[in-house]
Amino acid sequence: MKDLFPYKGKKVTVTQDMCDFNGHMNVTFIKEVFEQGWEFTLKDFGFDESYLEQGYSSFTLEDNYRFKKEFLVGDDIFPVFRLLNVNEKLFHMIGALFDKEGTISAMYETVEGHIDMAKRKIIPMDSERLDRVIKIKKEHDSRGEIPYELRLRIRNL
Repeated sequence: MKDLFPYKGKKVTVTQDMCDFNGHMNVTFIKEVFEQGWEFTLKDFGFDESYLEQGYSSFTLEDNYRFKKEFLVGDDIFPVFRLLNVNEKLFHMIGALFDKEGTISAMYETVEGHIDMAKRKIIPMDSERLDRVIKIKKEHDSRGEIPYELRLRIRNL
C-alpha cells in the first residue's frame, strides 16, 4: 500500500517527550510529522525561495486528520505523501503514517490555496506552474486509487 504514495518522508521514532498524559504520541507531534509533506511540494511544485520572493505562496484552507492506531514510545513511524488533486487555484494533498508492520495508523488531508502575498488572496497559478503540478498529479494517479474514504474535495479542472 505504501507504493500508492510516491513521496516518502523521514522515519520518526516516538520519544517520551512526544507523548501526552495518555502515554501515546500527542497529536501536536503527529501533525508535525505530516508537515514533512511540504518539503516535496516546495521542491517539486516549484514553490522555492525564488517563487516566494516573487510574492507567491500557499495557505492552508482546510485540514482533516484521522487516527486509527496510537503510537507509543519507541514506535517507528513511516510517513508517506501524495498529490491527490489540483486546479488552477487549489491543491489537495494527502498523507498517511504507517507503522513498522505496514499498517496505516493515521491519515491526513489538506487543501491549500495558491496565494498572491501582496493581496493576500487566492489567485490562479501561472500556466507553467499549473502544468508542472498537473503532470505530478497524473504520475501520482498512475499509482492507483487510495483505498480509504477521503473527506475533503476540490473542484476538478
